[in-house]
Amino acid sequence: MFHYLLSRLENKSHPLLGPTLWGLQSWGMWQPRKGLFTKIYNIIHFVAILFVLSQYVELWFIRSNLEMAMRNVSVSMLSTVCVVKAITFIIWQKYWRAIINFVSNTEKNQLARRDFVTNKIIKRYTSYCRKVTLLYWVLTFATVLTVILAPLVSFLSSSEYRNNVRNGFLPHPEIMSSWAPFDKTHGYGYWVLVIEHVFICFYGGGIVANYDTNAVVLMSFFKGQLEILKTDCSRLFDNEDPNLSCHEIITRIKRCHNHHVNLVKYSKMLDCLLSPVMFLYIIICSLMICASAVQLNMVEWNNFYAANLDCRVSFSTYSSAVSSLTVDEGVYASAWWSQGVPVRRSVALLGAQLKRTIVFTAGPFTELTVATFVTISEGINS
Repeated sequence: MFHYLLSRLENKSHPLLGPTLWGLQSWGMWQPRKGLFTKIYNIIHFVAILFVLSQYVELWFIRSNLEMAMRNVSVSMLSTVCVVKAITFIIWQKYWRAIINFVSNTEKNQLARRDFVTNKIIKRYTSYCRKVTLLYWVLTFATVLTVILAPLVSFLSSSEYRNNVRNGFLPHPEIMSSWAPFDKTHGYGYWVLVIEHVFICFYGGGIVANYDTNAVVLMSFFKGQLEILKTDCSRLFDNEDPNLSCHEIITRIKRCHNHHVNLVKYSKMLDCLLSPVMFLYIIICSLMICASAVQLNMVEWNNFYAANLDCRVSFSTYSSAVSSLTVDEGVYASAWWSQGVPVRRSVALLGAQLKRTIVFTAGPFTELTVATFVTISEGINS
């Protein structure tokens, strides 16, 4: 069923990014056209910012209660990341659009060539991206439901707790800790806050799921394109055609050169977009570790684990890195030695060009591969 739903989200204009763009657009981050819906989405993003601010206001009021403060911090930090992801994606929309258009145009041009090897590579990493997207969406939905239902489960599982709530000794259970300009512990105020928290949970879950899957899909694209480039370089000289002209060979070399130049250009652009967010990830991850260590001494392990269920499983079996250190091997795997001096000179220049690496960074700390991305995500969501 889920595969059928994903197939319905395919977009001929964006062969790889169809489901991803649908998710980004559904949560108001991808805004290809200006209009009424864009304004509504921006209002929702603004409301989310206000909610995050209310969490920090509540933290100020409950700062004397260590247990409540740590619980607030563990949620408000994650809420901050969600809002930063949404806002930066909208503010840097022009650059995201340039990358997305490059990805789609590159794939459409390659698929139009109907080359068997190229199509096989594209099909393989596209299938990988679909599996990651599907698994992340499913687990994010499960996480959101767990967070929403956890207070209800606690309420129903303890008769003593229910009696204390009914007698007014304890407040009603809340999904998240946030400030409100009305009595949020009883009556209509409580239910208004519950509805707000449910909305924010689905909002935050959608933001995290779609932003992260988009990042992994794009990194997978660059990895797949480097593999295609390496294959194209190894086939620069078609042995089955001994009459291949020097002009045609130079044209192939130029095509490989331009392909690599564009990959370097847009990977750098993607790195500039992801690196600040991942830098924030690392800082908040450090704070989350401290908050979680305190929480583990205050609550039962099962409750803590249920409240902090995350989507790390979706990437735990994948450790493919975006690496370009071996692309130049494709050049020297070709029959370059059978060519004349002018062609060999061009091949040498191409080989030197391909030694230029494509690397993603998480701020000034580390290089960002899919594996590193997963490790940081595990820390922030734990």
